[in-house]
Amino acid sequence: MFKIYPNVTRSLVKACIIKRPASHNAAKENGLNYCANIVRQHDYENYLATLLMTKAIRSPALVVRAFNAEIARIQDQTSDPQIASMRLQFWLDALGTIYKKNEDLSGIPANPVAQELFKVCKSYKLPQMYLERLISSRSSLLKIKYFRTVEDIEKHSENSVSSVYYLLLSIAGITNVHADHAASHLGKAQGIANILRSIHVSNHQKVVSLPMDILMKYKISQESILRGIDNEDMRNVVFEVASRANNHLQKARAIKVPKIVHQILLPATAVENYLKKLQKINFNIYDLSLQKRNPTLPFHLYYKRLLNKY
Repeated sequence: MFKIYPNVTRSLVKACIIKRPASHNAAKENGLNYCANIVRQHDYENYLATLLMTKAIRSPALVVRAFNAEIARIQDQTSDPQIASMRLQFWLDALGTIYKKNEDLSGIPANPVAQELFKVCKSYKLPQMYLERLISSRSSLLKIKYFRTVEDIEKHSENSVSSVYYLLLSIAGITNVHADHAASHLGKAQGIANILRSIHVSNHQKVVSLPMDILMKYKISQESILRGIDNEDMRNVVFEVASRANNHLQKARAIKVPKIVHQILLPATAVENYLKKLQKINFNIYDLSLQKRNPTLPFHLYYKRLLNKY
């Protein structure tokens, strides 16, 4: 069930199997499996990286990732902003219930992700603020529908991506300002890269997610982006945005953090792979190869994990 890739090595498979004590009941197993499947289907690269975490933090990390995936894909599930807002409100209400004093599992909505999140929040005392930021960042995006500047994308990425890393650091019991700074930079790098990667989906939804100030600088119209027109000016836009992502990635890697944090920041490898691929095709954001999974990513992640690097 937790197979990473058809031709993955035996050692990588062993590293990625989620083992749980036999005392866990079937409902617990099913809830965790459900969360793992959500992440595998909708957040594949982070799924691979999460499987390579130590057993102590792997399962709760998958639950947090599943919650984030559920929030993030709401906008893709409906074109009606009102319906999307109602679904986000469901999760906001669920969080309110989860953090009620003396609440038990019977009061949590009958949703596997919500119920597993309740257990994780109670066990690891997760900060409610970061979970709420994941929701509010998507709610804000429903209203504005575009980014004026790269700084706006960075702010959105801080709330929608870095917040996940802060939660994972909390699960691992890490309170370290350097780890927080590295997580902030990596979240911004990953968030900006996600904006670039989502251009095909955004075009389908008739939404332009690239920053307007850089589009105006190179005189790129929204219509040309929606039509998928590739030219030198468009590549310059992509280069500027990708460069900002790379700057944050390098800053994250330059910060010295406790060794246990390296596994939490392992998705940096996937961000680097994407940016290198984008550079190799000369920043043609419409190149179809960008939509394909990188078959060597599992091995790159595993190698970095063996070296305890990110």
